[in-house]
Amino acid sequence: MSETVFERASLSAHPPYLHPDYASTRKRAPSQPLVIIPQTLSELTGPVYGHEIVREGDNDLTRQHAGEPLGERIIVSGRVLDEAGRPVPDTLVEIWQANAAGRYIHVRDQHPAPLDPNFSGAGRVVTDSQGRYRFTTVKPGAYPWRNHPNAWRPAHIHFSLFGSSFLSRVVTQMYFPGDPLFPFDPIFNAISDERARNRLIARFDMNTTEPEWALGYQFDFVLRGRDATPVEEPHDD
Repeated sequence: MSETVFERASLSAHPPYLHPDYASTRKRAPSQPLVIIPQTLSELTGPVYGHEIVREGDNDLTRQHAGEPLGERIIVSGRVLDEAGRPVPDTLVEIWQANAAGRYIHVRDQHPAPLDPNFSGAGRVVTDSQGRYRFTTVKPGAYPWRNHPNAWRPAHIHFSLFGSSFLSRVVTQMYFPGDPLFPFDPIFNAISDERARNRLIARFDMNTTEPEWALGYQFDFVLRGRDATPVEEPHDD
């Protein structure tokens, strides 16, 4: 039998450590070559972070408080897959996001938009045997971020995925189709490969949409290979 070989994702499919248009990378990008530290067996096989404390309902950000949050209710669902399209079960998927007015509950967020007492902006779920996840939330608003004159971030949701150990984590962002801010956002455009950028844009899905309740979006994660979802740092050495 011949061995199947999967292509690695090009480095152009991931944002670089230093992207001058994204101003804060000028200070935090490494100025010296990275030092590779060998991983020990305990690091590679250690306990999964946080899976055991995921509770029923943690994936519904609209039901975490006494009242319902303001904004457009949405459902975001999809699958976590490997490079061969196989499901990756038991993956901890976490999200965090701004509220419908474009503001986070964080001391450093001083954007003069209202906070929502019924929206904390964070949720978590573990993928099922088919690698599926599902969140109910509200569509986040765009917000200013002072990177450059009149800088606004497109509406987005942050995702963190944990695998079988603390070190098997990826972090990325999901955007919404048709956002007019895409051409002006240096974080989105730090990914030079247009096809890879497009893999960060969710797909509106009528089958996920629930009548008289919420619009639905599909967003899959591919962890490796040429169709890998872009993440915060390159996978390749």
